[in-house]
Amino acid sequence: MAEGQSNNQHIPVLLSFSSFSRPSAVPSGSGYEVLIQKFLSIYGHQIDVHRKFMIQLYSDEWGQYIDLPKGFSIAVKCKLRLVPLESDVTTLGNLSPSTTAFFCCDMQERFRPAIKYFGDIISVGQRMLQGARILGIPIIVSEQYPKGLGSTVQELDLTGAKLVFPKTKFSMVLPEVEAVLADLPAIRSVVLFGVETHVCIQQTALDLIGRGYEVHIVADSTSSRSMMDRMFALERMARVGIIITTSEAVLLQLVADKEHPKFKEVQNIIKASAPESGLLSKV
Repeated sequence: MAEGQSNNQHIPVLLSFSSFSRPSAVPSGSGYEVLIQKFLSIYGHQIDVHRKFMIQLYSDEWGQYIDLPKGFSIAVKCKLRLVPLESDVTTLGNLSPSTTAFFCCDMQERFRPAIKYFGDIISVGQRMLQGARILGIPIIVSEQYPKGLGSTVQELDLTGAKLVFPKTKFSMVLPEVEAVLADLPAIRSVVLFGVETHVCIQQTALDLIGRGYEVHIVADSTSSRSMMDRMFALERMARVGIIITTSEAVLLQLVADKEHPKFKEVQNIIKASAPESGLLSKV
């Protein structure tokens, strides 16, 4: 932000999408999230939610649009455009340890009596964390208002987690998480599990796909207080391209081959089937 500018100042911007361009204004200091919301408010009815997009900035120096620089915030009048990313459908849903992160969302003690099949999703969540450590996959863990809702349950071993952070926002996609992801540029897929499916899980997943990540929801390790809320959230997420899967499918996809050097260790995790709790019949 330029020195001496007020945070309340609105900066003129020209926002382009497809063949359309509209002048608008955003608060000085606005970053990626505000700009995305502004594009959606103007062009939302024209944007295909199944596509992934990026924002580009017009550079006077180069005479063309360039990808939005890391940490960009609006300080002066500028031109921006929203560009759809080409997706290779042949890779859709593929997982590999080097390009995957695990997000464990709000598995906290105070939720235990309220969440359906809480003990079962915790058991499966521990499998996921074990698998992540074996395969060297970064783990990010959130705790919703821990002062009131308690810490992550003791059954979950968070050893080696890249980040454990408190939050009040429902989505896990906060600046500290974005900073970790920025330091892990190879990550393109996020495996997400925890509670509640229709609130924090759903909002996190939607924020992640909006940033170009492929998201996999572990159906046997996510739940809500209401099975109806859970069911409709999973259906909605599937409609917008989020992959609904299971713990065993994820772990075996990550090793991919019986000859993988970590296969035996992963096999030991899944030798006993995940609990048949009734969750999967409600997907």
